[in-house]
Formats: sequence, C-alpha cells, structure tokens
Amino acid sequence: MFVLAAGVIDPPTAGGRPVRWAATGRWGGSSVGPYTSLNLAGYVGDGEPSVLANRSRVTGWAGASRLAVMDAVHGADVADVDEAGVVAGVDGLVTQASDLALVALGADCVPVALVGSDGRTIAAVHCGWRGLVADVVGAAARRMAALGTSVTHAVLGGSVCGRCYPVPPARSDEVRAACSADVTRAAIVTCADGQPGIDVGRGVGARLVELGVPREAIHVAAGCTVEDAGLFSYRRDGLTGRQGIAIARMAS
Repeated sequence: MFVLAAGVIDPPTAGGRPVRWAATGRWGGSSVGPYTSLNLAGYVGDGEPSVLANRSRVTGWAGASRLAVMDAVHGADVADVDEAGVVAGVDGLVTQASDLALVALGADCVPVALVGSDGRTIAAVHCGWRGLVADVVGAAARRMAALGTSVTHAVLGGSVCGRCYPVPPARSDEVRAACSADVTRAAIVTCADGQPGIDVGRGVGARLVELGVPREAIHVAAGCTVEDAGLFSYRRDGLTGRQGIAIARMAS
C-alpha cells in the first residue's frame, strides 16, 4: 500500500541547486471521513484547517517553506509563479524561485514534476485524458524552453491505469486524433471486456520521451489509484480527497 515517496535530484549544471520532490498518497495527514487523511485539495468539501495542515506537511517534505498549488481545469494553460498561494484556471506551474514548492493534485489524473537543465527551473503539471489531448506536458516544456531550459528529469505520481479506466470509443478516438502514434500506442489499451481504456500515465511518459527526456530519467513514484487503497481515487470512491506531487528547488 502506497504511503509516500520522496527523493532529491542533483543539479545537472554547475551552480544549480538540488531539487527535492515528494509524491503523496492518502495517509499521514489530519483530514477525516472520505478525505482521510492527507487530502491536499481545498475544493472537495474538506475542512480548511485540515487542508492547510496537510499542505504544510507536504511543503516540509519537499524541503521548502512556501507552497503554490493549482486548481486545475483540465486544460493546457501554464502559469509562472514566484509566490505562495492557490493559482486557479491552470494545469501547470513553472518557477525559478527557490524554497517554493509547486504542487499538482490528482485523484486518478497524473500529477507530474519536471526539472530543467539549467539547475533553476522546475514545474508541476496536472494531466488527465483531456490534458493529454491538449498537450499540457508539452505546454509546460515549451514554457520552460522560453526560460532557456529543457526538461531533464520527470517524476509521475499515482494515476488510474488503462485497465481500470475503460472509456467510450469516441474518447479514445480523441486521443488518437490529437496525439502522436507513440503516445497513442502507450496510452490506449484494450480492457478485459474489449472496451478501449486510457492509461494517461503511460501516455505522459511517452510524451516526455518525445520531448527529449531520457527514459531512465522518468520516475513513476506510485501505481494505479483504483487498485491501491493507499491512494485517493475519484473513479473508485466518488467523494474523496486528492493526493499530489510537490517539487521545490532547495535554497541551500
């Protein structure tokens, strides 16, 4: 059962700072009821004191003292941030600030952390099947490129696997129409009943490879949200919390 995964990525360039990341599950927090216990979302009905306490814990696990989190909308807009707070209406956050944890949430969608080649730039991305179609991961990589850096490492949190996410054929057709052949091959699976399924995590991995990230530099920190009781899953439970991935450039 998943609880927590964390790690440090050394800077790829001289003068850069190490990056610390933490991928959370549902355990280790202060929320109760269907949000038990490490819910990080403020929009699902959980009490604000519990959410803030949980976010504070995750901020510390990421080696930071400040946190910026997105309220995602299943699109491809990416925001530059250098201050703590909640950023609404975007599915990606990018920063060059130190001591600021960027957080992407999910409860079946994929939370993604990205590290830039300059030793300064990091990003957090939320990607569901709509984000795969809209290419939110590519949008985040392009924003990082505009800041003069490329993606060298990525960490993916837990997400629903393809066999647990059967979809209507029309939805898988949208993925095929919008995504490359490599991403489509990775993302579209056949479920046990013959219905197509979408494995967004595998699709994100394939897209990252297209963007030049080495396969060995893509780390999947957790498994299927539906299959693992240590992870929140909207598809499995309905009313539930959100786990996330946090990434921060260490100040010292």
